[in-house]
Amino acid sequence: MIYALQQRFGHYYVEGVGYATVQAILVGQLAAPGLLLLLFFCKLLATSLSLGSGSSGGIFSPSLFMGATIGRAFAAMLSALHVPFAIDIPSAWGDGRRWYRGGDDRRDDDLRDDARLYGIVLPMILAVALSGGVRRLLSRENIYTLKLARRGHAVPKALHANMFLVRRADEVMDTDVVLASAEISFDTFLSEPEHHGRMCHVAVFDGNRIIGVLRVNTAQRRASEGAQSTVKLGDIASRNFTIVREDDIVFDVIRRIWRRQAVMALVVPGRGVPRPADVAGVITKEHVADSVASSIKMYPA
Repeated sequence: MIYALQQRFGHYYVEGVGYATVQAILVGQLAAPGLLLLLFFCKLLATSLSLGSGSSGGIFSPSLFMGATIGRAFAAMLSALHVPFAIDIPSAWGDGRRWYRGGDDRRDDDLRDDARLYGIVLPMILAVALSGGVRRLLSRENIYTLKLARRGHAVPKALHANMFLVRRADEVMDTDVVLASAEISFDTFLSEPEHHGRMCHVAVFDGNRIIGVLRVNTAQRRASEGAQSTVKLGDIASRNFTIVREDDIVFDVIRRIWRRQAVMALVVPGRGVPRPADVAGVITKEHVADSVASSIKMYPA
């Protein structure tokens, strides 16, 4: 690619950080929209191949390069269409740079600086909003957190005072969860030996669907001895539960429990439709409180 650009245009362009190309765009030496679009896609390909192959490199400078080329190409096309408002090169470059970096790292302080410098608030706001929205549709993470997320590290989306809140759900959940059919009677469940003398968290299923949850104190068995009941687990199971994924952070789990007024959250792996056999653990408000208290003990006052 570098060789072809050198042979065709007398410059390799896409090799290195590309500041010379950005400067050429600013002073008006590069203005042909066809060439600028070509350089944009070449830089995008070169950066993707370089980083994707594992080589060391950054993304900040390439984002400036690509933003500058696409912004200036857009301005050139508007000029060719005789749009009835003035478009200067630095403003076009600033819009393109902000559009590209806005989706990458969302640096709103830079947006305010550029707005004061160029006096083009509305185009920049629209550019950043559009690019940020497109990036969120394509990926929950930005360029600075994507590799961490792929390695399994939880990345907070807001400021949290307690780092416990950015732990994964599978690090906090209680794996002692019982699967029980909705057709089992409550008395039968209590009489099963493995449930004696403990608090059970029960996921109640009907066929291949999770239909409810229960928290059962099996000590009730003694109080119910001698009495017969036909009440089934499906009749008394609470429908106030939520499903979370193993890689969800605790902050999001707590928010889901609170929003749905759930008595517990069932933790399942993957992203598919949750099935009863997928339930790996359970998180209740008590688990959250105990885990927070445990984390606080690590940092005594």
